[in-house]
Amino acid sequence: MSVKPAPFAYAKARSVEDAIKLLCEHGDGAKLLAGGQSLMATLNMRLSQPNILIDLNGIPGLDGIALNGGDVAIGALVRHAAAAKSDVIAKHAPLVALALPHIGHPAIRNRGTIGGSIAFADPAAELPACFLALGGEAEIAGRNGARRVKADDFFRGLYETAIGPDEILTVIRLPSATPDMRFGFAELSRRHGDYALTGLAASARAEGASLKDVRLAYFGVGLTPIRANGAEAALAAGKFDDAVAALAFDLDPPDDIQETGAVKRHLAGVLLRRVATQLRGARA
Repeated sequence: MSVKPAPFAYAKARSVEDAIKLLCEHGDGAKLLAGGQSLMATLNMRLSQPNILIDLNGIPGLDGIALNGGDVAIGALVRHAAAAKSDVIAKHAPLVALALPHIGHPAIRNRGTIGGSIAFADPAAELPACFLALGGEAEIAGRNGARRVKADDFFRGLYETAIGPDEILTVIRLPSATPDMRFGFAELSRRHGDYALTGLAASARAEGASLKDVRLAYFGVGLTPIRANGAEAALAAGKFDDAVAALAFDLDPPDDIQETGAVKRHLAGVLLRRVATQLRGARA
């Protein structure tokens, strides 16, 4: 197997508009470079063979984190390490703060970007599941202007999203945590920094002793992050054991080189028990 990429041209985009123009000019032959932590591996193995690499890192304004009204706006070029140090993330998007230490290793977190993780949409990655669990929105720019896509409509298939071939993800918007919100996160992996065998990101709203608006987003169990709708409904009804049992209908994990689907489904139940405890006991 080759460990060197095939030849390609390189262009450094100076603005979002410049990047979109380059995408339109080069079509399917273009690839976008943000943190490059996934792209570099696929280039070296020649799983990706673009004609041109468009570097987004020179674009100003895409590396900020801000509280914007009721949303936390995270620029697509924000590095994982920067997000982990952000007071805004810690206070207003605590689920993301819980997930970030599980992503790879420090070298990867220093280069990898929030937008790159969401756009690459690896089904075993932490941040796409957090995005889904929080019911966030992706802001996407293209030649026809900007648009927003809700997290529930964003993931289309394996490494496939709602981002069009001439579009760029610019901002991730997450609802700011309120005092009645509860969050939970857990994953199981062979070693810290490995992709999870199974993982779960969750959010809910506390109403007295009950949980409402429960969102359970599993990762590592399908072609995309997956909401466990039956388990959500059972947990909201206070039927904890029924929530675990509902996973048999919510999830159909395929066998892979790490574990069988049956083992992954069992682990999903283990994680649900852990995360349900977090939801019932943790405050935003």
